[in-house]
Amino acid sequence: MLLLTGYLGHKYGQNFPVSISANIAIEQSYGHIDGDSASMAELCALISAVTLLPIDQSLAITGSINQHGEVQSIGGANEKIEGFFQLCKDKGLTGKQGVIIPQTNVINLMLNTEVIEAVERGDFAIYAVESIDQALELLMATPAGTMNSTGRYPKKSIHGLALAKLSHFAQMLEGDEE
Repeated sequence: MLLLTGYLGHKYGQNFPVSISANIAIEQSYGHIDGDSASMAELCALISAVTLLPIDQSLAITGSINQHGEVQSIGGANEKIEGFFQLCKDKGLTGKQGVIIPQTNVINLMLNTEVIEAVERGDFAIYAVESIDQALELLMATPAGTMNSTGRYPKKSIHGLALAKLSHFAQMLEGDEE
């Protein structure tokens, strides 16, 4: 939660204190792998809840982030991709399913032939991202938005919607709203 709090403060708390309480439940099993490979998914879920933008459920996501939204490597990428692929295959491949992984994990991928062939046919996708913004755009089909010189994001961008909602929450806490 400290990474998520740090990100929210860094990204949205420049002009007001970000005050939010959230509970996130994501089932994961670390096995022998240390680290938080669900932090990218947790942040995407939190931003989805704040903005009310739905997340595309045909995509799986794994990756660790830092407080600046930079995506970091995780362990077990091959097993995670192959596991989700098998689930999709069992339910029927639609061509819209895929996984989002850290770009830094691409060099280590050693996927089985079945997954590689499905990707080549366009039946399954693997998206490699370097930032949380890239993951958010894939999951929510909306531009993340870039801050302009006045410190604002485009209103209909993911960050614009999040900043507006969090600003509204801060105003309510300060008593400016009824």
